[in-house]
Amino acid sequence: MKVLIKGAGDLATGIAYECWLAGYEVLMTEIEIPLAVRRAVSFSRAVYEGEAKVEDATGVLVHSIEEALKVTEAGNIAVIVDEHADIRKEYRPDVLVDGIMAKKNVGTSIEDAPVVVAIGPGFEAGADCHYVVETQRGSTLGHVIREGGALPNTGVPGEVGGYTRERLIQASANGRMEPVARIADVVEKGQIVARTGGVPVYAQMSGIVRGMLQEGVEVTKGLKIGDIDAREVEAYCYQISDKARRIGQGVLEAISSARI
Repeated sequence: MKVLIKGAGDLATGIAYECWLAGYEVLMTEIEIPLAVRRAVSFSRAVYEGEAKVEDATGVLVHSIEEALKVTEAGNIAVIVDEHADIRKEYRPDVLVDGIMAKKNVGTSIEDAPVVVAIGPGFEAGADCHYVVETQRGSTLGHVIREGGALPNTGVPGEVGGYTRERLIQASANGRMEPVARIADVVEKGQIVARTGGVPVYAQMSGIVRGMLQEGVEVTKGLKIGDIDAREVEAYCYQISDKARRIGQGVLEAISSARI
């Protein structure tokens, strides 16, 4: 079975990983300059490194459908820069998953594949797609929605280690991203962890840096550029999150429900 996933950030990577474990061929599309904060566990990293290993799977950057098919046939996950997922016309996937997490539909149609699954708010099952998978933390995380949409975006980050907003690292100004702290560094509240546009960014809590944008990208003030985890477990920096796994399992459930 061929699965095309739009987006290759950490949640999309959790979906790709679960599909790969299930034995499906996986092709992921990304934008030219990915902005995945948890890049250590995102196949989007392949866009600027050529290859990205996440746990037991490897994502490989490709530039054509021919290269993509060679990569998937070799048992790896193909990643291509294709903002609008135009490659779907040649790839002809059995399943298309919108894993962009834009909080709105930015171009996915229920006609894009025999089975279309979207994650998070901004989609209506039966109209934009066949299934929606819930992404909000709580008892319904990963649930498959067959009619209607996911819970609306609250604007409040999910709780990790007892913290919500405090765990975010956000750009202090428009401009170039310059990390000071690196992924897996332990930082203290009030410590400078990055500079954006030359303006310092301070940690709002103590903990381990679980995610940080790559150096050199242009960011806007307020953009999420990093993530701090109070649990201070280094292994978590390099493992797919429980949230991403649960969403991936929800996508597998949706595919199974479709009986294709």
